[in-house]
Amino acid sequence: MVIRTIRENIHLLGAVDWDRRLFDSLIPLPDGTSYNAYLITGKEKNALLDCVDPSMTDTLMEQLADVKKLDFIISHHTEQDHSGAIPVVLEKYPTAKVVATPKGVAMLIDHLGISPDRCIAVEDNQEIALGGQTLRFVHTPWVHWPETMCTYVPESKILFSCDFFGSHIASTDMFVTDKPRVYEAAKRYFAEIMMPFRTIIAKNIAKIEALDIEIIAPSHGCLYDEPEFIIDAYKDWISSEPKNLVVIPYISMHGSTRKMVGHLVGALAARNVTAQQFELSGTDIGKLAISLVDAATIVIGTPTVHIGPHPAIFYASFLANALRPKLRFASVIGSYGWSSKAVEKITELIPNLKVELLDPVLCKGLPCSDTMERIDAMADSIAKKHRENGFKEICGIC
Repeated sequence: MVIRTIRENIHLLGAVDWDRRLFDSLIPLPDGTSYNAYLITGKEKNALLDCVDPSMTDTLMEQLADVKKLDFIISHHTEQDHSGAIPVVLEKYPTAKVVATPKGVAMLIDHLGISPDRCIAVEDNQEIALGGQTLRFVHTPWVHWPETMCTYVPESKILFSCDFFGSHIASTDMFVTDKPRVYEAAKRYFAEIMMPFRTIIAKNIAKIEALDIEIIAPSHGCLYDEPEFIIDAYKDWISSEPKNLVVIPYISMHGSTRKMVGHLVGALAARNVTAQQFELSGTDIGKLAISLVDAATIVIGTPTVHIGPHPAIFYASFLANALRPKLRFASVIGSYGWSSKAVEKITELIPNLKVELLDPVLCKGLPCSDTMERIDAMADSIAKKHRENGFKEICGIC
């Protein structure tokens, strides 16, 4: 990746990782990712904002080869994909200081072994003057770690937002050009990383909106030269009102649960309720997370394994519980051989979901006509509750 100029004396560095397909040994990366770093050269001092993942350190150091002086390295976030290369950069620039929030400094010492005398802790709205360029630090805790912050440059009206507004996407475009593609990537990123903190994010968005911003430059993905595009999307995603959507993660061993899921999807469609089903043995877990951003209802489909739910359901339930989506209703459908405590076990797995539990539908063996009638009744109940609450349809980029 070549160094590119965003505005005078402000440059995009970093690396595009086209081939990475898994993040944190957990999160699928269907579109790869990028690790954005930014170089700001002032009349008196220079600053590097963020670094790269350790796997891309050589790329960053090649970009810095002709940079003779570096006074500050801004660590917006301690995680490796942002700060992992800082120790190597510090070796090249022995007088440079690492700037972070007070919690960030403590975490840099713990996570990367950086010496305390190489660090500077900055408070919220504190500034560092570079000469013609000013770095104003905006604390944004829990977006998505406790130490995160952004940097605002008032002279250029650029917000360097770190993970805030990011997207895992590999691209040669510096700015957003393909809005639908970036929208989905940013929504996936929000769903997998930011959704548990949406209440806190709302407060941080209010801080961001008080600034005069022309460009948002995140640490992953394309830059936004239309900031309202991503800010408005975040406002929708963090809102307390879900959409007219039912998400159905399920797995089936001998076909009974699959038949029940298929009937429920059709019954909901007939009642003008959007449904999305996810077969868990092969689904992209990120797609499931994206759907949970908007869903009003989750119906978990499971066969019974040794009285409890299928092991894949444990994972999906744990995911939903950890992400804390704005669901309002939940239920279970599925089958069993002779006895089942699947409903009780699943309920125990989702204590973080503040939902109303609707009557489950379990059948012994194959689903019969009575089973399907009970599923129709479940669809009636869901449709009625969605109507009563006035849940709107999903509109994507509106």
